[in-house]
Amino acid sequence: MQITIRPFKSDDIQAILDIINYNILYSTALYDYTVRTFEQQKNILEEKIGKNFPVIVAELNGITVGFGMYSEFRFREAYKFTVEHSVYVSENHHGKGIGKLLLQDLIQLAKNHKLHTMIAVIDAENQSSVEFHEKFGFKTVGIIKESGYKFDRWLHSVFMQLILE
Repeated sequence: MQITIRPFKSDDIQAILDIINYNILYSTALYDYTVRTFEQQKNILEEKIGKNFPVIVAELNGITVGFGMYSEFRFREAYKFTVEHSVYVSENHHGKGIGKLLLQDLIQLAKNHKLHTMIAVIDAENQSSVEFHEKFGFKTVGIIKESGYKFDRWLHSVFMQLILE
């Protein structure tokens, strides 16, 4: 099993779209209701790259099976050293260390770009993601109760923070 982490290429859009749409339809990892089109996902990725934010992918035996990225946490100038990140792995490839490799790379990229803080916003039901982030030193700094509504229930957002050293 050969996992490679590399920068995003336009050929990855469909695989990323498939991962995103699966999570929209079947999980609370994304608080979206409507699946995205190829063009919408392409625009989202191009916007991040256009702002000099990284988008990376994980390849397993030549197939894109996960991705990660970060971008603005908030849009005020004083937040310029803080980013919010996302890591997603294809539902068929959980538990293979792919998310770990993606997050390690994102943390290193953030350090290289002289950023100070990374923020994760995680649905409270996703305890495995909370525990995953804790392994990297992220600390829970707040919970916003009933901040989302999906699948006929209220959802709570866990905010986790890593101060980069």
